[in-house]
Amino acid sequence: MDVEIHFAKENVIFSRESRSSEKFMHGIKVLMAKNYIDNLSEETRKGMREKSAQGIWPSYAPLGYRNVVGPNGKRGIEPDPVLGPLVTRLFELYATGRYSLREVTRLIRAEGFSFRKSGEPISHATVHRVLRNRIYTGDFEWDGTTYRGVHPPLVSKDLWEAAQDMFDRRLGGKLRKAKRNFAFSGLITCGHCGCALVGEIQKKRYLYYHCTGYKGRCPERYTREEVLEAKFTEQLKRLTFDEDVIEWVREALRESHGDEKRHHEEAIARFQAEYVRLQARIDAMYVDKLDGRVDADFFDRKAAEWRSEQERALRSIEAHQGANQNSLEEGVQLLELARRAHVLFAAQEPREKRRLLGFLVSNCSWKDGELSETFREPFDALAVTAAAHETQKAAGVSSDDLSRNWLPK
Repeated sequence: MDVEIHFAKENVIFSRESRSSEKFMHGIKVLMAKNYIDNLSEETRKGMREKSAQGIWPSYAPLGYRNVVGPNGKRGIEPDPVLGPLVTRLFELYATGRYSLREVTRLIRAEGFSFRKSGEPISHATVHRVLRNRIYTGDFEWDGTTYRGVHPPLVSKDLWEAAQDMFDRRLGGKLRKAKRNFAFSGLITCGHCGCALVGEIQKKRYLYYHCTGYKGRCPERYTREEVLEAKFTEQLKRLTFDEDVIEWVREALRESHGDEKRHHEEAIARFQAEYVRLQARIDAMYVDKLDGRVDADFFDRKAAEWRSEQERALRSIEAHQGANQNSLEEGVQLLELARRAHVLFAAQEPREKRRLLGFLVSNCSWKDGELSETFREPFDALAVTAAAHETQKAAGVSSDDLSRNWLPK
């Protein structure tokens, strides 16, 4: 097939009849172009490594951050005022252990987490990548090396590690999705080998739980669901208390709320003073700009930096105001939930039973017919208070100081 290739810039035409010298010169030009591209790539990677060594994220900002020009003129990243708090919220939700990856994706979508450009809801795979990305702690990995970043972290290292531990536990347990919605599947581990207990129907009507045996043959026998439900109900009754205890705890919550309210008011005052101080800086520098003592570029850069700090101060004020209003009400609601937990548990369908237990207890294991669990905070303190009250009540001893368990430490 006779085809001619015309290179307009070089004024060259290639065909079957082209001379060898023309082909040779064309090959030289191709090699030179490739060398230019390779050299450009090397210099770009070199610049990125140098930037990383300085603690500056060298690429496009990940979700939760945005690209900005720093005071030194270099491009870096800072928390996105909209998506940044949602990233923090995502880590907090997943680290509780009460939600699967798909459930936490659904929850964070409902709170408005979406992609920056398209506005589409964030995907399940993206949530997984966000939760696994170390950059949100202030550190980041680049070209196989971990660097300490200069950008503000969105989550603490403890919170990030808690999320990674949750990933590892779920991956190590090899929990398989149940075909039916059993109440306790995936909630209890075997006390012998650490594998999960899963539900199974026998003879089309009896529901038993057994160890998956993922690590090998396990001595734990099959257990009826009614037995597990009775054990959980027995444990939840430890949160039951009479009117004396609830009055003590309410009084302790009021006292604690008073201290917490003062703490939030002091924090709000500090952030308000910081906001006013930054505004005074901006106003003073604006006068210097008008008088010609500072140039426009310097003013724009510093003003943008200080306004960003003002936005963070306003968000902190809003957070403290919300906490100040809700803490006492939430404490009373927790009391009522704990007091009626065993009644609510008995009346719920399997899915709701599992959700209630996930909220109240953790580290549940079953071994030789005995259930072991740990109450989550603050229900662990409530169980201690209720048990101490019953002991002192049986011994005829006054227990006016029980509310000390609930006072702030």
